[in-house]
Amino acid sequence: MREEVSTVELLVPRCAGLDVAKDEVVACVRVPDGQGGRRQEVRAYPTFTSGLEALAEWLAAEGVVQVVMEATGQYWKPVWYVLEERGVALMLVNARHVKILPGRKTDVADAAWLAELLEHGLLRGSFVPPAAIRELRDLTRYRKRLIQAHTAEVQRVQKTLEDAGIKLDSVAADVLGVSGRAMLAALVGGERDPEVLAELARGRLRNKLPQLRQALRGRFSDHHALLLRLALGHLEHLEGAIAALDTEVDRVIAPFARARDQLDTITGVGKRAAETIIAEIGVDMTVFPTAGHLASWAGRCPGNNLTGGKRRSGKPTKGNRWLGEVLTECAWPGSTVSVFSC
Repeated sequence: MREEVSTVELLVPRCAGLDVAKDEVVACVRVPDGQGGRRQEVRAYPTFTSGLEALAEWLAAEGVVQVVMEATGQYWKPVWYVLEERGVALMLVNARHVKILPGRKTDVADAAWLAELLEHGLLRGSFVPPAAIRELRDLTRYRKRLIQAHTAEVQRVQKTLEDAGIKLDSVAADVLGVSGRAMLAALVGGERDPEVLAELARGRLRNKLPQLRQALRGRFSDHHALLLRLALGHLEHLEGAIAALDTEVDRVIAPFARARDQLDTITGVGKRAAETIIAEIGVDMTVFPTAGHLASWAGRCPGNNLTGGKRRSGKPTKGNRWLGEVLTECAWPGSTVSVFSC
C-alpha cells in the first residue's frame, strides 16, 4: 500500500500529519529536500498550551501549508484551536477512514502515514464548523443535557408521589404547574390534610376538587418530604440554568437569526430545534456538495453496499447523534417536509 501511495501525484509539497493523544502529539513533517526528493522529520510535543505553541512555530518554520489529524475524542480540539489561530490550513479526518498497515501501529507511524496520504491528496476532511457555530453547539448540547436531566427529575418526583400513594398526576395534567407546585410545597412543609391541599388548586383545576381530595390522600411521610424537597430544589436549579442557556443562545445565534427563523417555518421544527440544527450543521451549506451528502453525514440515509451483484447490509452510519435526535423529534408531528430542503 505504501509503495502504491508513493507513485501517486504529489499535491501538497509541504504538509504535516499529527497523531494526537491526551498528553502528547506526534508530528511528522514532509517537505522537499532540495534535491528532488522528500525530507521527513518527526517530533513529539506535550499537549500543554506551551507545547502546542512550540509545535505551531516549528510547522511555520518548515513552511507547512496544510496539517491533518485524526478525530480522537476531545483531544484533537486544543491542537486544532491553537493551529487555527495561527492561520494554518487544517484537515480533520475520521480515524475509521485512515487504515495503517497491520503490524506498524505506533504514534510515529500514524503521523507519517497521515502526512503521506495528505501530500498525495488521498484524504477527505470531516466537517468542522467555524468558531461561532462551535460556541453555539456547546450551548445547545449542554442545554439538551439539562433538559434531559429535568425530565428525569420530574419522573423522580412522580415516582416519589406514587410511592406515597399521592395520585396527583391522575387528576392534574401538569404536576409541576402552578397548582401542583403549591400542593407539593405544602406537602414538603408538613401539610397532610387533603382538604387543605386541594384548596390550593387554581384555575380550571378547581372544577376537580372532589377528585383532588381523593388523589391527595395517601401515606406521605417525612421520608417522602425529604426526597421531594431535594427533587424540587434540583428542578429549580435546572430551570434557572436552562433559562440562562436560552438567553446566551439567543445572544450567540443573533448573526444567524434569519436562518433560524426560516427553519422555524418548517412544520415540526420549533425555535429550539432550529437553533440545534444550526449549531450542528452551521449556515454555510457549501461545505456539503448536495442535500444527499448532508443526509449521509447526519446518518439519516441508508448506506450503499453492493458487491458482486449482491446487496449487503445498507445500515446507516451513526452520523451526528445530536442532529439525528432533533431531526427525529421534528419528524414526530408527521411532517412531510424534508429539513434538508431548506
